[in-house]
Amino acid sequence: MRIPPWLRVASALSVIGWGANQFAPLLLVYRSHDHLSETRLTAIFAAYVIGLIPALLIGGRLATRVGHRAILRPALVLGAISSLVLAFGEQQTALLFVGRILYGVTMGMAMAPATTWVKELSTGRPAGTGARRAATALSAGFCGGPLASGCLAEWLPAPAVLPYAVHIVLITTIGALLWNAPESPQQRGVPSAAAASESTPDANRQAAEGPRHTALTWHFWLRVAPMAPWVFTCASVSFVILPTLMSASAGSFAIAFTGMMAGATLGVGVLVQQPARSIEARHPGTATALGMVAATVGVLLVVVIVGHRSIALTVVTVVVLGCGYGLNLVGGLTRIEHAAPPGDLALTNGVFYSLSYLGFFVPTVVSVLVGHWPEQVVLLGLAAVAAVTLVVAVAGQRAARVIRH
Repeated sequence: MRIPPWLRVASALSVIGWGANQFAPLLLVYRSHDHLSETRLTAIFAAYVIGLIPALLIGGRLATRVGHRAILRPALVLGAISSLVLAFGEQQTALLFVGRILYGVTMGMAMAPATTWVKELSTGRPAGTGARRAATALSAGFCGGPLASGCLAEWLPAPAVLPYAVHIVLITTIGALLWNAPESPQQRGVPSAAAASESTPDANRQAAEGPRHTALTWHFWLRVAPMAPWVFTCASVSFVILPTLMSASAGSFAIAFTGMMAGATLGVGVLVQQPARSIEARHPGTATALGMVAATVGVLLVVVIVGHRSIALTVVTVVVLGCGYGLNLVGGLTRIEHAAPPGDLALTNGVFYSLSYLGFFVPTVVSVLVGHWPEQVVLLGLAAVAAVTLVVAVAGQRAARVIRH
């Protein structure tokens, strides 16, 4: 059976996303085995952003020059090496930092080129299909990684090694499928007719106005950038902060429970993306506004959980935060797809993802601030920031509506 080219690339994006979050349930393993502090653990978790952001920006720009395949191949190799380093890091904290940073480079190299490649290989389909396929593939990987690693670490031997070994096998297999995947017509320098027919009014207008890059426009920084960090703030609050609060209540199944929480958060994010696309097509900007409502409500529910360690309420909170993750991800990618001409897509996606990954630092910031103020006060402050961002999202949506009319 011939595998469609877009699916081969989407599978690579998914397996790389798998490795990004497989680390989350293992935080409890490292805490119990190595007695690391919460601040240090959350810092290790977020360390890969150090490698991710510069690699995102460089990878997106390089892909437009040398082709997406030339970036994805070494990214898959580095992903396998990163998991190998992490597998040897149980007794050496420095290796955990190094492994996470290396995986950040992997993620940064792959994310924007792979997302753009999937979109370009989806030309001829209804507008937005490429963004939906890329977002779904990425989120499926984000979901499957922690769910699998949590179960492997809970019920099988070598909990700090086996999850990485499984990932190495997966990334090697998918890498073989991707290796000779065809480049898109745009990457070969021949704009396809489908691509031309799918160009949007926003993209045409920007091309007519001049060479200013989409990532440097006020449109991007007012209507996309403020909400971007909440993509992974929602996710990291759900599968880093919540498990810390609920580990005692989960008892002997704490590691698997953490993996399930992470998987459920990101799984809900996958499920909400198709309706989010439909909503965004009918009412531009609405998906992001709803995402910020979910983010605000989700953080407020975490405040309640601090005082009432309820598993039922935790499940509800995971669903709400998962909606916030998925809605903000689709809203941002769709807005970029509509606003950016083809040549700007890779780098603009890279900037968007760079901003979104700042959310991975939120658990570390919360952990540090909790040393000075009560946890509920710190989380209420985070909810207030979400509420302000919601106001910005709604104001941007209304301003755009006024301009269109």
